Amino acid sequence: MGNGYFATRGAAPESKAGQVHYPGTYAAGVYNRLDDLVAGTRTAHESLVNLPNWLPLTFRIGDGDWLDLDAVTLLSYRQTLDLRGAVLTRELTYRDDAGRTTSITQHRFVAMNQVHVAALQTTVVAQDWEGTIEIRSTLDGDVRNSGVERYRDLASNHLQGLEKVALSENSVLMSVETTQSKIPVALAARTSVWHGDAPAPATYRLLDEEFEIGHQIFADLKPGQPLTVEKIVTLVTGRDVATSHPSTGAERRLARQGRFAETCAAHRLAWAHLWERVSIEFSNHTEELRVLRLHLLHLLQTVSYNSEELDVGVPARGLHGEAYRGHIFWDELFIFPVLNLRVPTVTRSLLRYRHRRLVEARGAAKLAGYRGAMYPWQSGSDGREESPEQHLNPRSGRWRPDASHRAHHIGIAVAYNVWNFYQVTGDLAYMIDYGTEMMAEIARFWVSRATYDRDRDRYTINGVIGPDEFHSGYPDRPYDGVDNNAYTNVMAVWVILRAIDALQLMPLPNRLDLCEELGLTDEELAHWDHVSRRMFVPFHDGVISQFEGYEQLLELDWDAYRRRYRNIQRLDRILEAEDDDVNRYRASKQADVLMLLYLLSADELRELLDRLDYHLDPRRIPEMVDYYLARTSHGSTLSAVVHGWVLARANRDRALEFFQQVLKSDIADIQGGTTSEGVHLAAMAGSVDFVQRCFTGLEIRGDRIVLSPLWPEYLGALGFPIHYRATTCT
Repeated sequence: MGNGYFATRGAAPESKAGQVHYPGTYAAGVYNRLDDLVAGTRTAHESLVNLPNWLPLTFRIGDGDWLDLDAVTLLSYRQTLDLRGAVLTRELTYRDDAGRTTSITQHRFVAMNQVHVAALQTTVVAQDWEGTIEIRSTLDGDVRNSGVERYRDLASNHLQGLEKVALSENSVLMSVETTQSKIPVALAARTSVWHGDAPAPATYRLLDEEFEIGHQIFADLKPGQPLTVEKIVTLVTGRDVATSHPSTGAERRLARQGRFAETCAAHRLAWAHLWERVSIEFSNHTEELRVLRLHLLHLLQTVSYNSEELDVGVPARGLHGEAYRGHIFWDELFIFPVLNLRVPTVTRSLLRYRHRRLVEARGAAKLAGYRGAMYPWQSGSDGREESPEQHLNPRSGRWRPDASHRAHHIGIAVAYNVWNFYQVTGDLAYMIDYGTEMMAEIARFWVSRATYDRDRDRYTINGVIGPDEFHSGYPDRPYDGVDNNAYTNVMAVWVILRAIDALQLMPLPNRLDLCEELGLTDEELAHWDHVSRRMFVPFHDGVISQFEGYEQLLELDWDAYRRRYRNIQRLDRILEAEDDDVNRYRASKQADVLMLLYLLSADELRELLDRLDYHLDPRRIPEMVDYYLARTSHGSTLSAVVHGWVLARANRDRALEFFQQVLKSDIADIQGGTTSEGVHLAAMAGSVDFVQRCFTGLEIRGDRIVLSPLWPEYLGALGFPIHYRATTCT
């Protein structure tokens, strides 16, 4: 459960980190860097930090054993997530070795209306016994980042300086600091017991251990009499505004909190208002609708109105786990289209994350020998490249070089997001203050990245990795990138043209000021125009090649590998374990060339190719789609998003298959155990965008909204609100 400021995983309150449960609490933007020795190489990695666990709450009857569901007879168990109110509920009844039957009901939430607040309510009913119950409620600082198996041999202790304070008879405070980034974090907790509206007679004893602080609470239970335990928690970090110190902030905020029901009601009201902006309705097939709402819930628990005051991006796996170390990739390319039309002010704030790191991107470009801004494939706290130098193949147990820092197309995603935010919102002030500067510097990077080939009279872009992460190079130079990735080259031209458009739409005084600040001359702009007309795009057999030389690679025996391994999504790992290399084959992890058809309309793509003096016969596009679809392992959840979108108009049945696959990405964990490491947030947003833009044919063209619906009628009537240029349409 989360609110855009922090989130806590759904582990049972009585559990410790293990194979089944993994308690984790993450605050947006709280990163820390650790040093490690990987495959004999000294390296550093930055991670979103697992913060002290506020959940711990357990009990025992008399001097018996503490609650352990594996050691009792479980009579019933039910866990539900209220999507409308964002409240997680757990209900269970069990019988212990002494024959006593006990029922437990728990509700928890992270408050949407108060960014620093979370709450857990536990109601215990003695069904057929009476006696004394001992409750243990603590804050646990003995945590580390151990939620991803392949990282567990690496450094994982991110916290230091643990301090504990008893605030009152029933309240405690814990503070820590990250080891390298020196971000202070404080949590305060109040635990109280109730019989209905009256405080229950109870004895509170302070529990102060090495890494934990809290209370032991003793109360008497009678058969059928509910005892309610309320745990209210506040979490504050050193990244907050309007806070003197996290410890002071956590303590003061806790003192202002009322009872669980009051706090929960305000939280539910905030979600009700949020759902008014983001809801989706259709009359049939409630299961699909339920999953879409679940995806929206997870999206809004990661980024919400609460994100607007924060300097944060969108982690690929949300605030839900530790995969990819909480880094920010290009996933916002699939997420922002949903936010733009619903909560555009949230997109605006998230785009600021990129602008604040423009200086770092400029420095990276300069260090690499280029001009402009080179954004990192993986980003964290300050915008430096966080991609690892080595990557572990869990199938073979071997570390191999990681060349993903060559995925420079991340800059294309940043520019695309800026331009499309403007198209939806018409927010010229944003473009004047931030957007145009970013687009111009990204365009400048691509112009400097392109090399003129006199023999071709074309500009080429060499040594990159495209959206398909399998191909990090050629068989004889597997980590040097590929040359003239078609997606990269075509979209680089798109960026150049849109940057020129962005400059033109600025009022003249602002444009002149920006050009002067950037040293952008008419001669340089003329060169941009020339590059945008002479970029090389590889073709073979009448279709766009994924990159130069792609058609010379070997064909893979797909059927043989499917028979042998069944799941070949991570074909790269399979081949490496066989001492082979996926770079030798025409095999893609996800859509690459077809990303052009995902981001651009057919008219836009044709206009770009015409400008470059290339011709793609529209009748060959279905052939091109089939060609690459047959050579894709779908090793990324984004693959189904893109392929379903591309097929929507030509092959409706196949598109719907991909739509269903996207819906199942996390609820069915189709990537084989990866959901426990964090949800696939871009795929979740992509499923919503299927309904919002793909099946409706919704496009923003100039100053118009265009609808060309191909809605699957079996889903029933569709309805959702959109926010277009300060106007709400329903």
